[in-house]
Amino acid sequence: MRRELRITGDGSHTLYVPELDEPYHSVHGSIQESRHVYINEGFRKTSGDNLRILECGFGTGLNLLLTMEAARTEVKKVFYHAVEKYPLAPEEYVHLNFGSLVAGLPPHTLTSIHDEPWNRPFIPGDSFTVFKEQADFRNMAPKGTFDLVYFDAFAPDKQPDLWSTKVFSKIFELMNPRAILVTYTSKGSVRRTLSSCGFSVEKLPGPPGKREMIRASKR
Repeated sequence: MRRELRITGDGSHTLYVPELDEPYHSVHGSIQESRHVYINEGFRKTSGDNLRILECGFGTGLNLLLTMEAARTEVKKVFYHAVEKYPLAPEEYVHLNFGSLVAGLPPHTLTSIHDEPWNRPFIPGDSFTVFKEQADFRNMAPKGTFDLVYFDAFAPDKQPDLWSTKVFSKIFELMNPRAILVTYTSKGSVRRTLSSCGFSVEKLPGPPGKREMIRASKR
């Protein structure tokens, strides 16, 4: 998969995939989108000091980096299971500028996370454990259940098979009672699929450049 480095509206990078005509993040701002969707409406809406997170779509690693920042600020212990079918190559991730724009973490943190081997746990910071699983969402095999899910696949109209009943049903079974799932889209077909899988679905204000987003909870 060919990817091109681009600058977004808030000065942070994203990667663009010509084959899909799709960026990894919002062109209005990668960091501001991820903070709004995954941190403010996801991470900060959870309770408890011991949190298990499943990320579907590790991509650039930005959501993980911002979660590490938030966990350090809020003193939470986190286990983070990230799933990605097409990991970035070193010559791609070394150029990402997220590390210099995220306060409270060493600038090399993101590169170190990408450098770690796949399919085995590692500890990138105090009270924070990561397991990167190289897999398709449809075949992922995380152990245990989760309190929070970041769903960050390419847009539903680009890869509809990743927004399917099969995928969301599997995620539902992996979630603890009252766990939540957040994603950047608010598309009606996604809301209906989530509802059919047993989720309680709500639309929330989206990040800059996007009117709405979805948060779904396990009843």
